[in-house]
Amino acid sequence: MIIIGIDPAIRCTGYGLVEFHSANDSQILDCGVIRNTQKMPHSECLRRINGGIKQLIEQFKPDNASIEDPFLGRNPKTAIILGMVRGAILAILAEHNIPSYSYSPRTAKKSAVGTGTATKEQIALMMANEFDLDTAAIPLDATDALALAICHARLAANPTLKDLLPKAL
Repeated sequence: MIIIGIDPAIRCTGYGLVEFHSANDSQILDCGVIRNTQKMPHSECLRRINGGIKQLIEQFKPDNASIEDPFLGRNPKTAIILGMVRGAILAILAEHNIPSYSYSPRTAKKSAVGTGTATKEQIALMMANEFDLDTAAIPLDATDALALAICHARLAANPTLKDLLPKAL
């Protein structure tokens, strides 16, 4: 099973792709970020994020997607922008018939590293140790996306935990 984890943001969307066969047999296929500059209008950022996710889908053909739950901050404008980013991502996933599941950052981190309060650096270190990678090979903005992919893989692959799977978006 190939899972794409996505940590949406208008300026720096993280992604991580994991091929998961079992708890002892999985590998990171790719991870990185889709960057947009502060000068780009939101419409261009959304186009680039949508196009970047589409390229990843076409290259790796994921079976499922795991995306971070939206958070409610103090700034309504930020929440609206995040909603637009999630919409652009969910639209391209739906276009390719990829079931998408949403997890809180805390749930993803706890599943991947054992604690819901892990920092990006701690996640990178754990991923590097678990998958025999150099921590420099894991962009910090992609760490949450990797945690999201691993979280979903571990829940979806374990028959005793399938009841804990969220409803597909």
